[in-house]
Amino acid sequence: MMKAIALLGAPKDQWPTDLTALLKQARQNGEFLIGVDRGSILLRELGLKPDLAVGDFDSLKPQELSQIEQTVSDIRYSVPEKDLTDTELMIRYAFEDYGAEFLTLFGSTGGRLDHFMNNLLMVLKPEFSAYTEKIAIVDQQNEIQFYRPGTYTVKKLPGYKYFGVINLTPVQNLNISGAKYHLTGYNSPIPVSFGSNEFLPASETFNLACDQGVLAVIQSKDLDRYQNI
Repeated sequence: MMKAIALLGAPKDQWPTDLTALLKQARQNGEFLIGVDRGSILLRELGLKPDLAVGDFDSLKPQELSQIEQTVSDIRYSVPEKDLTDTELMIRYAFEDYGAEFLTLFGSTGGRLDHFMNNLLMVLKPEFSAYTEKIAIVDQQNEIQFYRPGTYTVKKLPGYKYFGVINLTPVQNLNISGAKYHLTGYNSPIPVSFGSNEFLPASETFNLACDQGVLAVIQSKDLDRYQNI
């Protein structure tokens, strides 16, 4: 399975603390690295060359853009005024042109809320429905994955204690079991967040199901500075 990782330009203070090591290991494993706009130069600053760079690059200084143009073999230029964002264009290229089987986004939270909301909700667009369950959004405290109607066993990620389930669209027969808090046969015409749920102490999974709707499952953890509050 060809995995891809994209680095966007959101603030570094929202990065996982081990992001540099994680990206270098991903490179050693042959994973595909993508820089989205400023994320392209951020990868270069980490000593990594993107396989693909996407964006209008309006956030880069001329010398930074020149560095990208001299080192990246595939650059997809966009224009500032467009129907799809740079991130959405990147998703299309990753899956359609390069055949990615799974895509993880870093640097897509924090900073401007309109950018984050676009990154969160873009999986609802019809043109990306085939990729909904193949995308993860990761930052310092959270990992978000998406689920369409069906029955799933969701695995606990290392280091995470909590999880929340959000129906991003109208939902029918939403069920959560095998967790601290259960939910059975829930229906709603509007998005609702079921947060602060927990994995059971002796379990590494919980069960999730719905008959209709797109779900976001957010696994999360406290930062050290909050744990004693």
